[in-house]
Amino acid sequence: MEYIHRLQKVSVLGAAGKMGSGIVLLTAIEMADQMLKPENKGTTFVLNAIDTSDEGLTGLVKYLRSQVLKTAEKKAVALRSVYADQPNLIENREIIDAYVQDVLSIVRTTTRIEAAYNSLLVFEAVSENQALKEKLFRMISKNNSLQPWFFTNTSSVPIGGLNKNAALDGRILGFHFYNPPAIQKLVELITIAENPSEMVEFANQYAVNLRKTVVPSNDIAGFIGNGHFMRDALFGISEAERLSALMPLHEAVYCVDRVTREFLSRPMGIFQLVDYVGLDVIQFILRVMQPHMHSEKLHSSLLDELVLSGVKGGQFSDGSQKNGFLKYEKGKPVGVIDKPSGSYIEVSAFCEKANTWLGDVPAEVLPWKVLVKVREKDAILKSAFKALHEAEAEGASLAVAYALNSRETARKLVADGVAHNPNDVNKVLLTGFFHAYGPINDYL
Repeated sequence: MEYIHRLQKVSVLGAAGKMGSGIVLLTAIEMADQMLKPENKGTTFVLNAIDTSDEGLTGLVKYLRSQVLKTAEKKAVALRSVYADQPNLIENREIIDAYVQDVLSIVRTTTRIEAAYNSLLVFEAVSENQALKEKLFRMISKNNSLQPWFFTNTSSVPIGGLNKNAALDGRILGFHFYNPPAIQKLVELITIAENPSEMVEFANQYAVNLRKTVVPSNDIAGFIGNGHFMRDALFGISEAERLSALMPLHEAVYCVDRVTREFLSRPMGIFQLVDYVGLDVIQFILRVMQPHMHSEKLHSSLLDELVLSGVKGGQFSDGSQKNGFLKYEKGKPVGVIDKPSGSYIEVSAFCEKANTWLGDVPAEVLPWKVLVKVREKDAILKSAFKALHEAEAEGASLAVAYALNSRETARKLVADGVAHNPNDVNKVLLTGFFHAYGPINDYL
C-alpha cells in the first residue's frame, strides 16, 4: 500500500521551528498509529527531525513528549484495544506511557541533511526563502535514489517554480499547514499538473487521517490565504496612512485596528494580526508575491521603515507576543507605535478621543466571541451590516469600506483562478483565520 510505504521513511526539514515542530508532532502520531495496527506489526517507521539548531531540537523533544502525553491521555480508552495483546499493560498510566514511548521511538533528531537521503517523503518547513528551499530540494533529490516526494509548507512561493528550478519532475506539492499545525484545522493543498495521481491521493489521505480540512488552491503566488491576507493587511495600512491626515498616525492605527476587530466582529484587529504573523514575515511574503503580480503594487513603505528600525513583531520562544505596530502586556495591546520616536504611546492616553471620533459600535453588531457561537448567523449578520450602512459614525463607514474591499479581494482571487470557487475562499477565512463569516457574502 502506497500510503504505508511512504510513511515508513519520513524527514521534516526545519523541524525545530514553530511550523516544523507541529508537523513532526502530527506526523509522528500518525506514523505510530499506523505502526500499532495489527497488519503493520513488525514494520519499521522512522521520522528524521532535521534542523540546524541543536538547542532547538532539544526543545523539540520536550515539546513532543508533553504533547504526545496530552494526546495519549485524551484517547486512553481507545488505546486499551491497541495494546490488548500486551497483558502486562494494565493501568491506564502504563498504556499511556507505552504509547508516548512508541511515538517518540519513531523520531530521530539530527542536524545532518544526509538523514533525508533515505526518505520516501520529505516535509519542508524552513523559512520562506525560495533559494534555500530549492537548494535543499536539489541536494536531497541528487543524493536520494528513492525518488522522494516533497511536501512544502510554503504559504506563498509558487510550486511550479520550485519544481522546475529544483528539477523534481513533479515530485513536489504544496501542503500548507496553518499556524499552529497541531491546532489549526485548515490545510491548503497546492498541486501542479506534473504531480502523479498517487501523490495527490496520498496527500488527501494524510490530511483526512490528521482530521484536517483541505482547501485546494491553484498555483499562484500567495495562494488563497496570503492572497487575501496580504491585500487585507495592505488596505489596513493604507487606511491608517490616509487617516493620518486627520489625526496622528498612532491614533489612526488604533482606529483601524479597532474597526476591524469590533465593528467587523473579527477575532483580531488587522494590526494585531500583522504583529502576530510578523512584520518582517509579511514584508518577505509581499516580496515573494510581487514579481508574479504585475498589475498591482504589493508594497508598503511604512512596513519597510518599521522593519528597518527593528520593529518586527512575531513571538518569543515561549509563545508570547512581541511588540510590532502595537505594544503588548500579557498578550493584550496596550500601546501603539509612534513612528517618529520609535517608542510606544499608551492607548489610555488617547483612546477616549479616538473612540469618540469612531462613534459607537451598532448594537446589532455582536462581538466575535458571541457571533461564532450563534448557529443561525445570516439574519444577525444582515441586521449588523444594515446597521453599519445606516449609521453615520466614522467607525461604521470605515467598517463598510473595509468589508467591501475584503469582498472584492476575495472575488478577484476567484476571477484570477487562484481559488476554484467563492466557497473555497470563505472556507479559508472561516477555518484558517477564524473569521465568523466569509468575505464573499450577501450581507453587504
